[in-house]
Parts: sequence; C-alpha cells; structure tokens
Amino acid sequence: MGAAGDTPSSAIGASELRRDVSVWGSYMWGYADVGADIYVALGIVALAALGFTPLAFLAAGLVYAMVGLCYAELASAYPVAGGGQYFALRGLGDLWGFVAGSALLLDYTIDIALFTVISFGYFNFFMPFAQTLTVKVGPTHVQWFWLLETIAGIVVLIWMNVRGIKVSSSFNNLLGVVAITGQAIIVIAGFSLVWDPGLVVQNFTHYPATLGQFALGSSLAIISFVGLESISQVAQETRRPATIIPRTSIGLILSVLLFAMAFSILAAGMVPLGQGPHNGFFGHSGDPVALIAGHIPVIGIVAAPLTALIGGVIVFISANSGVVSASRLTYSMSLFRLVPRWFNKVNKRYATPTRTIIVFSCVAIVQTLIAFLTPGGSGAAGNAAIELLTDLYAFGATTGYLIVFVSLITLRFKDPYTPRPYRMPLNLPVTVKGRTVDFPVLGVLGMIGVAITLFEVVFTHPLGRIAGPGWILLCGILYMVYRRRQKLPALGNVPRNWEEAQKRVLREAEEFESLEEYEGVLADRDAAGTKPA
Repeated sequence: MGAAGDTPSSAIGASELRRDVSVWGSYMWGYADVGADIYVALGIVALAALGFTPLAFLAAGLVYAMVGLCYAELASAYPVAGGGQYFALRGLGDLWGFVAGSALLLDYTIDIALFTVISFGYFNFFMPFAQTLTVKVGPTHVQWFWLLETIAGIVVLIWMNVRGIKVSSSFNNLLGVVAITGQAIIVIAGFSLVWDPGLVVQNFTHYPATLGQFALGSSLAIISFVGLESISQVAQETRRPATIIPRTSIGLILSVLLFAMAFSILAAGMVPLGQGPHNGFFGHSGDPVALIAGHIPVIGIVAAPLTALIGGVIVFISANSGVVSASRLTYSMSLFRLVPRWFNKVNKRYATPTRTIIVFSCVAIVQTLIAFLTPGGSGAAGNAAIELLTDLYAFGATTGYLIVFVSLITLRFKDPYTPRPYRMPLNLPVTVKGRTVDFPVLGVLGMIGVAITLFEVVFTHPLGRIAGPGWILLCGILYMVYRRRQKLPALGNVPRNWEEAQKRVLREAEEFESLEEYEGVLADRDAAGTKPA
C-alpha cells in the first residue's frame, strides 16, 4: 500500500480497513467508551463538588454535547480513521495534527490501562482472595494476582482486535446491552423506591461547593464523557458513515448525558454530600455505583454482586474501545508521515493494523506496571498512580477536543466545498472574499467551554499539569527528530492533494451522492475561476 506523502499530490492511500461496523456497532463503540466513565467519576466528583455535584455534571455535560455535535459534523464529512488528529491535520496542518494525535493517544493508552485495572477490581469482588496475594517490591506491596489479571485482560483485548473489527464490535454489542440494562434498573429502582428530593435540597443548601471545589468537580466530571471520539476512529470501517455517524453520535450524546445526570441527581437524593468523612462517598470513590445500589430496597440484597458484574463488564469494554482508538489513530498518523510508516502495516488475513494494536497496548501494560509499583499503588482508589492516570485522562481529552474545535471553525472557511451531511446548529452566514460561509456559533461556544475545562484541569490537578504537557513535549521532540531524518519539514506541511483524497474517501465509503455533490461544487468553482483555499 502506498503511504501518504510519497508524492506531492498524494494524501490518502487506498484503505485496507474493512467496513464492518453497523449503525448499532457504531453506537456501541461510543457507548462502550463513554458509558463506563460514570463508574469511575461519580465518587470523585461528589467528593470534590459536594452538594453541587449534579451542577458539575451538567456543566461538563453541556460541553460534552457540543463536542459530540462537533465530531458528528467532522466525522460524517471526513470518514477517515484518525478522528481528531485527521481533522486537525486537514484544518491546521501537520504539526497541529500531530499535537492533537499525541494528546488523544495519551488518552487512549491510559483508557486501556486505567479501565482494565478498574475492571478487574470489580471482578475481584467474586474472588476476595485476590486482595491478599501480594509480594513486597521495595517499599511497595504489589498485589501480583490483580496485576497478572490486568495484563492478561489487555492480552485478550490485543487478541480480539488483531482478529478484526467485526469480532471486537460484536463483543461490544453483546456486553453493552447487558451494561445498559443494568444501569437502567439501578436508576429506575433508585428513583422509584429511595430518592428523596428533600435531601437534594439539603445537600445543595447545606454543603455548597466553593468556586475552587466546583472547578475541580466539573473538571473531574468531564471524565464521565470522554470517549465519544471512538466513533470517528472507526469511521473508515463504518458502513455509510455520512448517514450513520450523525445519528449514532446524537443518540450517544443523549443517552450518556441522561445516565450521567440521572446518577448524579440520584446520588444527591440518596447520600449526604458533606465535607470529608461527612460525605457518603468517603471511602467509596472506587465503587460509587455499588454504594448507590446498596441503598435500594429489593435489589439491595444483590446490589453488590450485580454492580460488581455490570461495572466490570462495562469498564472492560471501555478498555477495548481504547485499544481500537489507539490503533486506528496511529495507523492514520503513519499514513500522513506524522509517525514512522512502520505503523501502517495491515494484517493481510484480518485487515487490521496489527502493529499499532500490539505496540500501544504494550504501552498501556507499562502504564499498568507503573500504577502497581507506585508506593500505595496496586490500582487502589486514591493512590498517586491512579490519580496521575485520571488527571492525564482528562488532560489528553480536553487538549485534543480544543484543537478539534479550532479545526472545525478553520475548515468551514478553508474547505467549504466538502459536503457536510450534518452541520452543528446555530450558524451565521458570513461573506469572505465573495463567498458565503456558515460561521459555527455553537462551535465557538464549544471551543470556549473546552478551553475553560482545560484550564480547570491544569489549574486544579497538580500532577496533570506537569505530566500532561511533559507527554506532549516528549512526543513533539520525537516528531521533530523523525521528520528531520525523513527530510520532511519539521514545522511545515507535506504537500497533499486533499481534493483527490476526499473523492477517494467518499468513493470507498460508497457515499456516491456526496461524491457527486462534491465533484459538482468543484466543477462550478473551477468554471468560475475561484482558487482553492
């Protein structure tokens, strides 16, 4: 396969990835990644935002909704593996495409590590002896059985994803239905049998969060919505992406936002949200949903095992989405000469980017080892290693999202010819050089919202503000070295024919109506003598 960038006119090589992802599979890729996050975020947000916990989730949820609409537009217009990295590359150039890619790659590898650790923490409810199997390594007592479980889990994810997107998607579809059903039971039973609106008011009035506490809480709440990017990562393997992606993205926005707000409001009406030990989630930041389920009559008897099973399942499929997203992201980056072309090798039998799957899953294994070998570690909630992973998870996502919003606005002006089957609402027509362009008002608001969230992450997370930029800087140095060795512009762009690339993408996606529209618009432009942007 020819890699992008081999000739000045090239941009995207012919795709070797199979289009095996259906509309339900596309939805489940997003839900598998985002739906698990409430199991991690609810407790830590409640401990930070106190009685304002539902407001913290609402603030983060509004930002998440705008991020989702942004991705729905871009992924349906540019259905190529790479997601935010590709959008930044198209809109802002090679360097910013790499920065966005490295930020999102940080997010995905931590997704694999963090969620596999937490998943087996839930599953170990059924094997209490796992907590006692430790070995002393320096100052740390390492829970070796849990560590081996986690590494074995990542190896299983590697095997599934090497076998193909259809196998991995089927896994998500099956277990995702189980997870959604379990969450719905807890929410419905909780509101019907236990929830007390008077306690919500009491928590809000007696335990208000300060500005700093609310900033910390809302920055942590964004973790509940990280992962929607995974839909765009499999866009090049999705059937009829122009139709499917907007529908699944909007459906995912509504369902995840509904569950996140339902759990936060349910918690405020069931658990006191005071300071420190007076907060009902004190000591339960690692199993907040189990705490809620345990307060519900009828199902309370089986709440612990039920929640452990559901939590373990949904968190594990989130880790699976991390493998897919990391592999597709680096596959895309290699095609555009942002990372070595060694990464774009596709397995001939299964048509999957085997090398990227294995390499970045191994990066996640290294991150897992760091978590278990950190003093006070072994994945226990609240230790320094897990706190660092959580901080970086939020940092990588918000950094990537901010760049994607800038790319959306830029592409509206730079590439007005590409058909957009879906556009973000609230657009103002503006005239630039005699051409009318729809200015995305909601896109600007989303960009501002993400920028505020990123500021909150950096301001309130001492570990994240050091390690996050450190990761970007290290990746940037490797990028500069690689580009110089390849005699490519370190700060500039490799010349590419984006118009021919877009035609090829639409043709391979079988979006023939969009292709016909695109060719017609370009013909009209050329006839009028207008120069491409």
